[in-house]
Amino acid sequence: MIAVLLSPIYILVTLYLLRWNLWWFSACGAFFRKKWFRIVYSAFFLIISLSLVIAFFIREPSLKWFFKHLSNYWLGTLLYIVLAVIVGDLIRFILLHCDRVNKIKLHSRKTFLISGGIVIAVILSVSVYGIIHARTLKIKQYEITIDKSCETGDLKVVLIADLHMGYSIGHRYIEHMAEKINALEPDLICIAGDIFDNDYDALDDPHAITAALKSMKSTYGTYACWGNHDISEKILAGFTFGSGKDLTDDVRMAELLCEAGIVLLNDETVCIDNAFYLAGRKDLDRVKKIEHTRKSPEELTQGLDLAKPILVMDHQPRQLDELSAAGVDAQLSGHTHDGQMFPGNLLIHLFWENPYGLEQRGNMYSIVTSGVGIWGPDMRVGTDSEIVEILVHFH
Repeated sequence: MIAVLLSPIYILVTLYLLRWNLWWFSACGAFFRKKWFRIVYSAFFLIISLSLVIAFFIREPSLKWFFKHLSNYWLGTLLYIVLAVIVGDLIRFILLHCDRVNKIKLHSRKTFLISGGIVIAVILSVSVYGIIHARTLKIKQYEITIDKSCETGDLKVVLIADLHMGYSIGHRYIEHMAEKINALEPDLICIAGDIFDNDYDALDDPHAITAALKSMKSTYGTYACWGNHDISEKILAGFTFGSGKDLTDDVRMAELLCEAGIVLLNDETVCIDNAFYLAGRKDLDRVKKIEHTRKSPEELTQGLDLAKPILVMDHQPRQLDELSAAGVDAQLSGHTHDGQMFPGNLLIHLFWENPYGLEQRGNMYSIVTSGVGIWGPDMRVGTDSEIVEILVHFH
């Protein structure tokens, strides 16, 4: 419903941007003012602008793959086009009302060409950087001390989340991730949700992905919980379509994890080596759609030996105070992507208690990763794709 209401705004923005494009090209020379060029360029621009709609409805696999990738690049580029136009129009408005500015030069064709060229260069530069940077996987390190004893001694925990395997993230990137994780020689690997990107059929090579995930080595194994995107669901520009009756829990997702040797914890807790607990919570949004129940923090820790360390994977960093009060020592989360793209990395702090990084609530540590993969726009600007290495000390 929201997508339908916003679609006229998107159409108006697209036409406004096309108008500015044609104006700038017209200023470049007579060739660009020819009717055939304006028609061809307009058609090209509109196809790119509608690529996300085309990708949503098309069924032929290779064409769907092409338009899905095109739309993911376009969404990121569109953000910076809109920001550039807003900033440009604001500067122009200020200069028009500034007495010291030569209005003739401001309205000149040369000024229009130069300013437009600068804007285009900035947009392209930021977009290309964002595409490349999204595939630059970094290691983020944290060190925490839990005020409990643990028979294993210190633990090296690797946290990953938001793989979003599908059209944007394929098997080669997952293989690269697995190699970097193995180089860390972890004791425990935790995957905090959004392993898939709503569509199992979007995986480029399920067998290669399974093999890559299975190749991850650690002392105590790999555990995971679901995220809000680990469900078969039709999505267009971030909005879901269809009723709850249309949503399914694709069993192939769980089967892939099982074949990869990954233990799925769905509101379940395990005691590892009789030394510490690891729990995986059901995702709050996923529960609203198909599972309908999830344990409270109190129910999650009920019956556990609170003298032992308790680690909890919860895709979304919620209920921090409640989990701390229930005796949890560390909550491992993702979901926020740290905003993924500027200015999202600034705005994300308005919506989450801990939008990214390490924060302490009482005796509990909340650790939120920006994620391994990306969602929506195939770019990262102002944030990193990361694997988190957590060195856990005990008293």
